[in-house]
Amino acid sequence: MKWLLLLALAALSECLVKLPLRKGKSLRKHLEENGLLQDFLKSHPYNPASKYYPSLAQEAGQPLQNYMDIEYFGTIYIGTPPQSFTVIFDTGSANLWVPSVYCSSPACSNHQRFNPQQSSTFQSTSQSVSIQYGTGSMTGFLGYDTVQVAGIEDTNQIFGLSETEPGTFLYSSPFDGILGLAYPNIASSGATPVFDNMINQGLVPQEVFSVYLSSDDQSGSVVIFGGVDSSYYTGSLNWVPLSAEGYWQITVESISMNGQVIACSQSCQAIVDTGTSRLTGPPTPIADIQYYIGASQDSNGDYIVNCNSISNMANIVFTINGMDYTLTPSAYVSQVRGYCISDFEAMNLPSNSGDLWILGDVFIREFFVVFDRGNNQVGLAVAV
Repeated sequence: MKWLLLLALAALSECLVKLPLRKGKSLRKHLEENGLLQDFLKSHPYNPASKYYPSLAQEAGQPLQNYMDIEYFGTIYIGTPPQSFTVIFDTGSANLWVPSVYCSSPACSNHQRFNPQQSSTFQSTSQSVSIQYGTGSMTGFLGYDTVQVAGIEDTNQIFGLSETEPGTFLYSSPFDGILGLAYPNIASSGATPVFDNMINQGLVPQEVFSVYLSSDDQSGSVVIFGGVDSSYYTGSLNWVPLSAEGYWQITVESISMNGQVIACSQSCQAIVDTGTSRLTGPPTPIADIQYYIGASQDSNGDYIVNCNSISNMANIVFTINGMDYTLTPSAYVSQVRGYCISDFEAMNLPSNSGDLWILGDVFIREFFVVFDRGNNQVGLAVAV
């Protein structure tokens, strides 16, 4: 989506106003092109206590496409002139990478590939990168270039150029690459994540981004960099401190049904992950949940429920920092090709604090999420 920034000198003030941006141009760039930058900086002197000129930073929305309620991805641009790529905006990882023209894997043959020789601003490195996901992996090398996200021009951004993408998952994926939004300490090869680079360059007014994911294959999904839009949720935001900084990790106090705790009786650790479709957990408690909701495993490994029973199934409640977050049966059961499938899935994800649960898209569709890097917390509210 292209954004248009209406420039009027009289409208420049100390307050931050949410304005849409034309793709690829920052407010600083517009001021430079119109001969207004020097006058603006004279009237808005630099504050040494701040990392940036506050009035030059704007919050910006990145539209996402909902692909069958399975994946959400948006378009970014890399290089000069810009080359376009669709990427998953993934809070469960921290690297940006896209396929390159040096990749010979089948997964690269049917996706957009970055050609560094066609970018005048590309800078190569001798550093390699290798990333393993729950499904799929990549190897390649790192380079620097200008990355445009949500109309924000993120210069000197390090990113991965894939040379191998083994397996079939990435071949069949409707997106080209991945843009990680987790903490830099889990980034492969020590690469600086995109949002950290935005913060360091003063491109966002606040060290937060927020996510709204639409339901039922609808449009309207968005990542908002630098701010929060209250039109995407009802009630108030409830803040949850992170229990560890790397993933967006929080403590779930319990998981219950009909007032009975059915999992996490002694609390458990979970990550809020936009890059995971389902809601996952360790095999034993997930098996218990499948039993309680009446799901049985078929020959494909999916847990099937009777579609006629959905209206009579119970809600599942996640208690987090003293607040209850309710998933209705229609939220945790998907209808696929005439079958009704449980969206709970067993997955081993070990960490220093035990096996992690993943609150994936199944959860995030129901709750608007604010990812607050400045205060190391997430905000949750009922999505509209």
